[in-house]
Amino acid sequence: MSEERLMSKKKPAYPVSSKLNSYLNHYNRTIEIPIFYEDLLRFSGSVVVYDANDVDSLWVRVYYSEFDRIEIDLSLKKVYSILLSDGGNDIFKYLNVDAVDFCTFGNSQPFRIKVRNILNDNFTYFYVKKTDASRIYGLELEHMLSPYNLNFLVYKNTLIEEHIAGIPGDVFIKEMLPKCTESEKSQLAKEFVKFNERCMIRLLGDMRSYNYVIVPTHDFDHVVYRIRAIDFDQQCFEGKLKVYRPQFFKENYQMVELVRSKLQAKSVDQYKLEERSIVAKRIKSSGNRIKRLLKACLVDHISTPENIDLLKSEILELTHDVNFKNCTKMGEILNLALDFVKRNYEDVSMKQIMENKIKSPL
Repeated sequence: MSEERLMSKKKPAYPVSSKLNSYLNHYNRTIEIPIFYEDLLRFSGSVVVYDANDVDSLWVRVYYSEFDRIEIDLSLKKVYSILLSDGGNDIFKYLNVDAVDFCTFGNSQPFRIKVRNILNDNFTYFYVKKTDASRIYGLELEHMLSPYNLNFLVYKNTLIEEHIAGIPGDVFIKEMLPKCTESEKSQLAKEFVKFNERCMIRLLGDMRSYNYVIVPTHDFDHVVYRIRAIDFDQQCFEGKLKVYRPQFFKENYQMVELVRSKLQAKSVDQYKLEERSIVAKRIKSSGNRIKRLLKACLVDHISTPENIDLLKSEILELTHDVNFKNCTKMGEILNLALDFVKRNYEDVSMKQIMENKIKSPL
């Protein structure tokens, strides 16, 4: 299936509603920052950034007039301090803004900021983007329902995101996957199944290989691989359920083939069940936080009526849960989808408890 038929050509940026803004304030996601996304657009020129193989990276390195550069550098150091430190000015003398890169590809068109510690040459990235309500929902859901915590800030029309470290999926598939051992390939196949399931459950779309990273961790005598989303632009927007399943993107073909060659059908079902159970546990443990987020999402406008009607019909066909018929907002579909996963987990758990009681009355 071609990319044009699978996804909409352009997704708009949705404003932050008053309910979502109240949620962000309550959980300390908002703070006044000294620079806006539009301020970084004042660059006077740019040069193409090439990767290690001299291929266009789709990023350009921008530069500013001398007057603007002094002001922007100071503001970016302040943002760094707010995001990653105590917000104080004492560390400014140890920081240097090495680069401001602008991505011309995709919906969000972010700025990537490289900040270096001049004492030891360690550097850190963070991103400046336009605020988009669906992206914020995606970030928060990732924070609560995935194994990873996310650090980000919202101020009016500007979103600041901490860098997520890892090897870009497309780079890993092309350059590193062929070198993996058979055992590592089996583990990667397992992780892709679990990642695929997690994205579908929480309606995170467009996980093509360049929208997630592979994170290797050395554990005793082997390497453990994890797959982690890095782009949350397509949270709860598209109407086709396939968009929320990474397996249907041609960029992930090699990962899908890995699953087919390395895992039996029973193993795939087992890993799906494991991921659904883990997500259900995270939903329950998130308590009031996820309830507050979903309460804001229930009344928010983050998609089109056509997409809402299509998605609820496809999920109804998959789950046979008639409650999806009455959904009029994407937030309602998301809420029911998460509730469906949680209810199924609770039903299975209760069944196991009852079976154990029958087998062993003591």
